[in-house]
Amino acid sequence: MGIAGYWGLVNEVLMIASAVVVACGWYFIRHKRIDIHRKFMLTGVSLGAAFFVSYLLSTLVIGDTYFGGPKKYKAPYQAFLQIHVLLATAAAIMGVITLRRALKGRFNQHRKIAPWTATFWFVAAATGLGVFLLLFVIFPPGPTTGNLIQILTGQR
Repeated sequence: MGIAGYWGLVNEVLMIASAVVVACGWYFIRHKRIDIHRKFMLTGVSLGAAFFVSYLLSTLVIGDTYFGGPKKYKAPYQAFLQIHVLLATAAAIMGVITLRRALKGRFNQHRKIAPWTATFWFVAAATGLGVFLLLFVIFPPGPTTGNLIQILTGQR
């Protein structure tokens, strides 16, 4: 596994850790442990934000890795990847809204969206793991695109 795979592993660990911590936070709110819930959820949000920053940096510094598996799986992989991207984007947007409502003390509104947000994040984390496994573990990785600096300067 090259640098793209190792950085992808770091990204995946951050995303899965975020989902696990959010699941713990959900458990604690179900048991009326509000202070512990808040700490877990803020930690989960921080890990999710660290994932996002790390993912952006890896894209800028290394580039994107193409699917290297058999051609017959390329279209299903691309569909799976797009579903993951849509879920992760929706979860991130919903996460900002959910966090904002909690921090402003709008707990009735927070309660309405929070279970959906967490569920979207869990599915995004699971599909993200699937993408990582398909890109770097199950099949050999495909080529990695140039990073942003190479693309902007025309150097490859």
